[in-house]
Amino acid sequence: MDIKAGLLNNDKRAAARLISMMENGEPEAVQIIKECYNMTGHARIIGITGPPGVGKSTVTDKLAKQLRKEGKQVGIVAVDPTSPFTGGAILGDRVRMADLNNDPGVFIRSMGTRGALGGLSKAVHGAVKVLDIFGMDYIFIETVGVGQSEIDIVKLADTVIMVMVPGLGDDIQAIKAGIMEIGDIFAVNKSDRDDAERTAAEIEAMLDFNRNEEYRPPVLNIIARDNKGIEKLLELIEKHWEYENKSGSYKQKKLNRLRTEIMDIFRDEVMKTLYSISENTNIINELAQKVMDKQMDPYTAADRLMDEFTNNQRNN
Repeated sequence: MDIKAGLLNNDKRAAARLISMMENGEPEAVQIIKECYNMTGHARIIGITGPPGVGKSTVTDKLAKQLRKEGKQVGIVAVDPTSPFTGGAILGDRVRMADLNNDPGVFIRSMGTRGALGGLSKAVHGAVKVLDIFGMDYIFIETVGVGQSEIDIVKLADTVIMVMVPGLGDDIQAIKAGIMEIGDIFAVNKSDRDDAERTAAEIEAMLDFNRNEEYRPPVLNIIARDNKGIEKLLELIEKHWEYENKSGSYKQKKLNRLRTEIMDIFRDEVMKTLYSISENTNIINELAQKVMDKQMDPYTAADRLMDEFTNNQRNN
């Protein structure tokens, strides 16, 4: 299969194969992305995050269906935590969105975190680029919901929706210093429960305390299961997009995200080279032994390793 040609011809199998290649770290996949990168930048990237059990999958499902009614092409990257023991992931989100699988205008991909501390692996970044090139109008990234590590979503999303539910109580206080600060829109799901209004009021109070910016994130009560508030949520996404573009903050945020991405890629390449040098020369073991014997301190050892890296790059 010609993966690149298939991708450009809207072949879902080619897109799926390319995402798998990105997950496996195949150089050919990176080369295809390089050749097609000028076709990215069309899709709107929406992050769906929040604590476990708040209904992120249902919110994503309902938003995708509403956008499909408007004729939009929708990509969904559903991220599940990877087991540190087996390396496997539950990948249950795809099961919960089963009826979207048969929609030709929807592309769903479930992915594991693969140990990424921020909740998003490098492969997720690659998958978003693939779906953008593939022609999606909207790409939803549903994150694992594991606490403050969720802040990684800001490296990818144009708009971050923080999904909450009534009854979190002190949990809101516990997470406010981390993920509460990254939400562009707050959706209180399952608002048919008691204390829904109180939860919304607590979030509003926290926004009063934490924010002094021009843009104030709206707080919306929804019942995703019953499709209540979904159209309004899409309106808020559109309003946030309009604000970002009108204020000029979108370009600055995009530039900052690209700087971070370039540095992340550069760091990964440096680490690959250092590991390769270590495997081929055994220099890490030698330096560690010298540090242990107090013949050298760890800072000088790191300097020696950097010298080795520089010489390696110069010789290549």
